Amino acid sequence: MSRLRCLLRRVGSAGTVGLGSAGTEDEQTRGERPDRGQISLLILGFTIVALMLIIGAVDMTSVQLARARLFDAADGAALDASGALDNGSAYDGGLKSVIPITDGSVRRSATAYLAVEPRPHGISSWVLADGTGSPDGQTAVIRLRGTAEIPIAASVLAAFGGSVRITVESRARSGLR
Repeated sequence: MSRLRCLLRRVGSAGTVGLGSAGTEDEQTRGERPDRGQISLLILGFTIVALMLIIGAVDMTSVQLARARLFDAADGAALDASGALDNGSAYDGGLKSVIPITDGSVRRSATAYLAVEPRPHGISSWVLADGTGSPDGQTAVIRLRGTAEIPIAASVLAAFGGSVRITVESRARSGLR
């Protein structure tokens, strides 16, 4: 109970000091000093956190856009490769319901397509990855690996020896009527 009384006295005396009660100037300013400057540190901390969130959001959005553009290029290469007729199997076995293709014809067609196609914005390099080919002789599978450019935090990521690599896969099949 005595602690409660002491606490109430402190609160009451602090309240009366602010209301102009008799007290020395040192007593009046002593109550303000512990809080002085803490709002500035709080604002600075929140600003740093907000900037980090904004930078992260901008960089992640850039990587997602680069992924979508890389996927578009893989789609185009897959569509081109699905029509790349393998002459040997077409003349030997004839044409059925789909265009016969091989791993080699898919790779050649995709390489030629990507050589002519301009590299998308946000992608610093690209290459055909393992798995590019035709698993069933009818479907063109393109696996494309690229390195995304990061607009703001690229120097931080480079300092740690990393980059953002994206791998996408696209499939296409050309049917005959």
